Amino acid sequence: MDNQINSENIIENLKNTALDAPMAPGVYIMKDSEGAIIYVGKAKSLKNRLKSYFYGEKDVKTATLLRHIVSFETIIVQNEYEALLLENTLIKQHSPKYNINLKDGKTYPVIRVTREDFPRIFRTRRIIQDNSLYYGPFPDVQAVNAMIDLIDKLFPLRKCKKMKKNGPCMYYHINRCMAPCCKKISIEEYSLHVQRVQKLLAGDNDSLIIDLTAKMHDAARALQFETAAQIRNTIRAIESLAGEDSSVEDLNPEDRDYIAWAAEGVLTTFTVFSMRGGKMTGRDLYRTKSAADEWDSVEMFITSYYDSSRIPPSKIYIQNSFSQRRKEAEDAELELIQNWFKEKFNREPELLAPVEKHHEAILAMARQNAAEDLRKRLKERGAGPALDELARALDMESRPERIEGFDIAQLDGKHPVASLISFKNGIPDKKNYRYFKLRTVVGIVDDFAAMREAVHRRYSRLTREEKELPDLILIDGGIGQVNAAKGALDELGIDCDASGICVVGLAKREEELWLPQTKKPLILSRQSEALKLLQHVRDECHRFATGLNQRLRSKDLFFPILESVDGIGHKRAAEIMKAYESISNIAASEPVQMAERCRISEASARAVRAVAKLALEDCKSVEKYTKFL
Repeated sequence: MDNQINSENIIENLKNTALDAPMAPGVYIMKDSEGAIIYVGKAKSLKNRLKSYFYGEKDVKTATLLRHIVSFETIIVQNEYEALLLENTLIKQHSPKYNINLKDGKTYPVIRVTREDFPRIFRTRRIIQDNSLYYGPFPDVQAVNAMIDLIDKLFPLRKCKKMKKNGPCMYYHINRCMAPCCKKISIEEYSLHVQRVQKLLAGDNDSLIIDLTAKMHDAARALQFETAAQIRNTIRAIESLAGEDSSVEDLNPEDRDYIAWAAEGVLTTFTVFSMRGGKMTGRDLYRTKSAADEWDSVEMFITSYYDSSRIPPSKIYIQNSFSQRRKEAEDAELELIQNWFKEKFNREPELLAPVEKHHEAILAMARQNAAEDLRKRLKERGAGPALDELARALDMESRPERIEGFDIAQLDGKHPVASLISFKNGIPDKKNYRYFKLRTVVGIVDDFAAMREAVHRRYSRLTREEKELPDLILIDGGIGQVNAAKGALDELGIDCDASGICVVGLAKREEELWLPQTKKPLILSRQSEALKLLQHVRDECHRFATGLNQRLRSKDLFFPILESVDGIGHKRAAEIMKAYESISNIAASEPVQMAERCRISEASARAVRAVAKLALEDCKSVEKYTKFL
């Protein structure tokens, strides 16, 4: 019975983990109770793929696999192509029990350019360290064959393994080889053809695709459909293969590590991608908790990560923020970590910034994995620590479980609105979001008066209805807006000290905290979790206020257009806008329905629809008008 309950708990935990997985492409690694990898899979969307294991009917293989899974982890990559390559590498590296019968053990093909005076170019699955150039790997074998066939036709290069000297071979006579063995072409001229092939394989193929597309259309016009189809397939092969740059397999034999991280407050997740023999052989995630600054955190991580069981490679690439700090660091700090490497391992690996795009792409992928893990940590941890820190910073008796924020949005005094948003235990409580169309500041710009009205209207109603008041009221602004809000509460007879209510303003420019009747602001560290929570509340409040203001402005913008129709005044135009919400909806409406819905004649409805269409046509794009709607 206990085993059954334990098994059900494991499945439930796995299901919840799957529901929280990212929608990004990547690879998932399933492990058993001993931590052994038993299955490696790829997915276009990790979340959707992992969810599929726990819903719907299961085949025998999937049901067997689920009985042995205890945990799984994910590795985010840039696209399906990289997921396919990484899956292949990890399966060969770990030989998972439930993958063995599904994979043939082959590697994906590459295109090789040999290192000779007269190079050959061909498809292969073997990588030989003889200074040859390799392009790929390519999962689509048919596309590789099409590319090789195109190269043979466009560039008649050498085919034979050994140079013959007793006369040109058959390939020369059918114009498939330039016979370098018989000195029919010089090394210099031959090299130009090889360079063109290298440009093609590296992705510099725009002019070639344009030329082939023209030939395809010419063949189609001449009713040579088979030829046109062959050219079309060639274009597709070029587009699918040429210039493919993978972050998980690059054929560079040099050993490298890529270190990136994501941080929030005291929490930091480090990701290390290891490239060995041109392939990504692993990804490590390390969770740390520290109040140290970025340089100190990275320094501590490096000196902890590398040890006798994990020897550092010759090159270590680290994300850009580190490189900038490194430029500003004192020589003594840099010398310290280099001396540590020398003393510990008798070697000094290079700490490098990602100058080339390829290295930048790998580090970006590493940071994406770190950020995803940090998101999960923050979700597991909740907002409790941030709320506790906020209570200490503002000298509150208890953590502010209910926070309400106010923001004002207006344009030259027109359509002034206030937004009220609510957070419960650090999480948006959207059912308690409110709008206020302000009445006392129409036609004027007075943020202080607008704030007084919004706060007064909100809390006069709560006190009248004897509903719970918030623990913290956040005002978007400085000391002026804060004092205005506090004044409104005083007018209502709300004693903030007795009620345990704290009013604080967050000024955007320096992110300063202002308390009522103070002369100096409170400054929190930019790394403070309490500050980040207040910024989240402020930004959400601003987004909510601006949204309504923009919708009001958009309706006001189109009133004159509708009023240009005979018999449509301001009141009727307002009713039409209220019924259809946007000018694009009016332009797409049926006149008969509009006439009935808005109580106007059918002729007027046709005229309204006509002017709406003209208004949209006068715009460069519909988005110019509809972006506010």
